[in-house]
Amino acid sequence: MSTPIIRASGLTKRFGDFVAVDKLDLAVEPGTIFAFLGANGSGKSTTIRMLIGLLQPTAGEIEVDGIDVMHHPRRVRDHIGYMGQKVSLYQGLSLIENVEFYAGLYGLDAATLESNWAQLRKRFDLAAAENEKTESLSAGVRQRAGLALSTLHRPRVLFLDEPTAGVDVHNRGLFWELIQEEADKGVTVFVTTHFLEEVDYCDWVSFIDAGKLIANAAPEELRRAHSGGYIVSVEAPTAEHARLTAELQPLGIVQAMDDGSLRLTTPELDGARLELLNTLQTAAGPVTVHIEQAPMTRVFRDILEAAWRKA
Repeated sequence: MSTPIIRASGLTKRFGDFVAVDKLDLAVEPGTIFAFLGANGSGKSTTIRMLIGLLQPTAGEIEVDGIDVMHHPRRVRDHIGYMGQKVSLYQGLSLIENVEFYAGLYGLDAATLESNWAQLRKRFDLAAAENEKTESLSAGVRQRAGLALSTLHRPRVLFLDEPTAGVDVHNRGLFWELIQEEADKGVTVFVTTHFLEEVDYCDWVSFIDAGKLIANAAPEELRRAHSGGYIVSVEAPTAEHARLTAELQPLGIVQAMDDGSLRLTTPELDGARLELLNTLQTAAGPVTVHIEQAPMTRVFRDILEAAWRKA
């Protein structure tokens, strides 16, 4: 395992007697997409503000890209990009004027700005919007522009705080394609979202509740632990049910459903299990296999209920 590019140990933040974040430990591997989830008031936003150096912790340690954030909060900002829920585009300025303003904040010289923006303008399809005032941009364009600006100085770490809030499903999908491209280039992406189905785009998930970490694993591990894994439905002629039930038993307990199908839940679908499903066949009629993952809403409901029972 490589050295984490984001590391927090014993991270704590108190506001008077209220503990917003309670001894939180986080480790984010370089080049991964890391989802940090939690309901409103869970301590999620407070944690992010501490990680990027905007809020001083009460206790604990933070290191981002080798920088001690608690002792050098300003230095870390040269290494990170940040995009909040509300894209920080200044009204009254055109998009290109915003680009030039941010380039000044990042300390980019004219040649670097020209080179970097030329690539981003093409990649994010922003050429037609360059001279428009930011208040007249559509939500989808504003979102792409926000991500482009957060990567203008080519940071090694991106913090995205609910970046797809208020955007339609189509643009959310396009946005996640851009996030994946960043990760493919080696950028570490730390993202929060209220859309739990977006967790499946991520390599790792941490879930915070009442300031404490209650889940910390890869999405598939969480599914196996809290949902039973995959739901497999098999449609076939009734005459084939006995044979198919026997063949499917290595995967799990097979149930005959009222709609005439067979159903089972299996914790994972590795190569051997998939091969078994692919080889099901019958001379009496076709066999149709449907595979469904448990939705992340169900997984996190189970995680929360388990945490509340322990409290």
